[in-house]
Amino acid sequence: MFKFVPTKIVMSNKDLYILGIESSCDDTSASILKNGKVLSNVIVNQNIHKKYGGVVPELASRAHLSNIIPVVDSALKESKVSIKEISAIAFTRGPGLMGSLIIGTEFAKGLGLSLNVPVIDVNHMQAHLLVHFIKNDLKKPSFPFLGVTISGGHTQFIYVEDYFKMKILGQTLDDAIGEAFDKCGKKIGLGYPAGPEIDKLSKSGNELKYKFPLPKVKGGDISYSGTKTAFINFLHKEKTKNQNFIDENLNDICASIQKNLIDNLLSKIEILSIKNNLNTIVFGGGVSANSYLKNRLDKASKLNNWKVFIPELQYTTDNAAMIGIVGHLKYKDSVKSSLNSTPSPRLTF
Repeated sequence: MFKFVPTKIVMSNKDLYILGIESSCDDTSASILKNGKVLSNVIVNQNIHKKYGGVVPELASRAHLSNIIPVVDSALKESKVSIKEISAIAFTRGPGLMGSLIIGTEFAKGLGLSLNVPVIDVNHMQAHLLVHFIKNDLKKPSFPFLGVTISGGHTQFIYVEDYFKMKILGQTLDDAIGEAFDKCGKKIGLGYPAGPEIDKLSKSGNELKYKFPLPKVKGGDISYSGTKTAFINFLHKEKTKNQNFIDENLNDICASIQKNLIDNLLSKIEILSIKNNLNTIVFGGGVSANSYLKNRLDKASKLNNWKVFIPELQYTTDNAAMIGIVGHLKYKDSVKSSLNSTPSPRLTF
């Protein structure tokens, strides 16, 4: 049986080209970075999941299989970089859906072996935070900081001491915040994903119209399932009195539930920032694109003297540029992975 023995990467003065590959869920993405700067970042979405109200793992893995070669080819063409110039290939090892991870992992290892270049496995959640270190004109966070990853699959609070020295301070005990947005949205007739639609409808709504309980969870953890249940019970009660309740009050309902979900998040951030003496708050993940969250953070940063970092919109959702920058940082630190590396759906820090 073939056994690969990892060795140190030999650094040179040549330009460093990293091919990043992301396939953790339902987006197939490839990116080319030159010395830490993004030259291309191609993302193909799988719209087939919308009619099911959520990601279907088997359909996702099949779509990745069809998309990955065209996506990588598009990323190379857009960057005007030859496949022979690639210095290393970074790929998402986890966390994520097993079938989806397998496609990206095995493609990256196979391509790396054929090109005789190193492969570098990447923790998807670390990448959401380290995306802030892509080379551009934006200010970079200073260590240490409180990392907050918020998406449809994750809600975590992380003490980040250095690029690869991270410790989870707390996380959701049940639903992620993005999942809560989607489930509540589904109950009022919105499509998948519901988060962006709730954000949009809330702009014309009264966020104080309806109140929902805030879960009380000790320590650094957070919970959203109780809010979801309370929201469902609220809708059922109101609809028994008025069958048209949702249609007649949709904007106010969206604004009120959005306020509750964000209130829960911000209260936990405030507690953890004080407890750990951290005033730099760094966000990652799809929910960080929420406009209401951004407005609330603007006010909270002034009140609490926070330095808040939110990714550029194109880097909030799953993308290969964030995988590529982690690959770049690991390459510079002479870290590579074994070709025996296997996907890890529940990969942690």
